[in-house]
Amino acid sequence: MRLLSVFTLLQMNKGKNIIVTGGLGFIGSHTVVSLIENGYNPIIIDDCRNSEPFIHKELEDLTNRQIEWIKDDYRNFSSYRSQLYDTNTVGIIHFAAYMSVGESVSAPLKYYDNNVAGFVELLQEVERTNIKNIVFSSSCTIYGQPDENPVSEHAPVQPPQSPYGATKQMCEQILKDFSNANTAFKSIALRYFNPVGAHHSHQIGELPLSKPNNLMPAIVLAAQGKIEELTIFGDDYNTPDGTCVRDYLHVEDLANAHVRAMDFLLNSSTENYTYLNLGTGKGLSVLEVINSFITENNVDLSYKLGERRPGDVESVYANTSQAEKVLGWKAEKTLKDMVVDVWQWTQYLSKTHGIN
Repeated sequence: MRLLSVFTLLQMNKGKNIIVTGGLGFIGSHTVVSLIENGYNPIIIDDCRNSEPFIHKELEDLTNRQIEWIKDDYRNFSSYRSQLYDTNTVGIIHFAAYMSVGESVSAPLKYYDNNVAGFVELLQEVERTNIKNIVFSSSCTIYGQPDENPVSEHAPVQPPQSPYGATKQMCEQILKDFSNANTAFKSIALRYFNPVGAHHSHQIGELPLSKPNNLMPAIVLAAQGKIEELTIFGDDYNTPDGTCVRDYLHVEDLANAHVRAMDFLLNSSTENYTYLNLGTGKGLSVLEVINSFITENNVDLSYKLGERRPGDVESVYANTSQAEKVLGWKAEKTLKDMVVDVWQWTQYLSKTHGIN
C-alpha cells in the first residue's frame, strides 16, 4: 500500500460525505471528530437509544463547526435517503449495533433483529446507491480464548459465546459475501479489542447508560463511591498476577483507525473485503489497570478478589502488524492517557451535565 501524506489526504477527502450510523455513541462520536480533522464531512444517523442528544452539541463545540445529525433509527432510510444518494457521499462507517453481552443472552431476538437483520437492510439500500465503501465495527470476541497470544487475523474464529458475538460473526460473513458478489464494492471489518478512555478535551467519552459489564466503567463507579467494592473476578489465572489480561485501546486511537480504514478503501484498497485487528499489541492485567487508575488520578477505591466469572477469557491481546502494514496505523496512547482521560471526562460529565 502506498501511504499518502496527511496534506494529500486532507485535500483528497475535502467535501466527501461519510455517513456514520451510531455517530453519537462512544466510538462513533470520537470517529466523527477524527473524520472532520481529516477533511471529511460526517453525517450522523443516531436515534439516541444508546447515547444522549447533548453529545451532538459537544461535538459541534469541540470541532467549531456544524455537524449534520439525523435523529432516527438507521433502518429508517427515508429520513436520510437524499444523503445516501448524494454523489458526494462516498462511504459508511457502521456503529449502530447493540453491544451488551449479558443483554444479548436475555434478549437474543433484539440483537439478531437490530444487528443482523438491520445490517442486511442497510446493505440492500446501499446496493441501490453510488456508495461503494463501508467500514464495519466488529469485535475481538470472535476469537474467544485463542490458542496463542498475541492473536493474529489468521487465528481460527471460535464458536460464539453469546448472541452478541454471534451477530458480529454473522455480519462479517454477510459483508464478505456481499463485497465479493459486488465487485465494485469494498469493505473492511475492524476487529477491535477493549476500547477505553475519552477524548483528550474531556468533552466526549463513554456514557454511564447501564450497569457496567466492562472493567473501566466499574472502576469509575468504585472511584466515585457508587459501589462499595470493585470485584476482581478471579486471581488464579495463568497470568503474571493471576488476573485476566486484555488489550486496552484508547478510543481516540480506535477512532483514527476507522478513518484510516476509510482512507484505505477510497484510495488504496484493491481487495473487496479486508479484516484487521485493532489493539495495542500489549496485554494488561485487571490489577495493572486498577493500580494505574489509582496512581495516575490520585484516588482511592476498594476492591476485593472474587471467584472466576463464567465465560471470561483468561488472556487475549492483539497482533497488530497487519493494521500497521495495511493502514499505516499504530496505537499511540498509553495506559496513563486512558485512565486520566476517562476520569477527567467523568468529572466534566458531572459538572457540566449533572450526570454521575
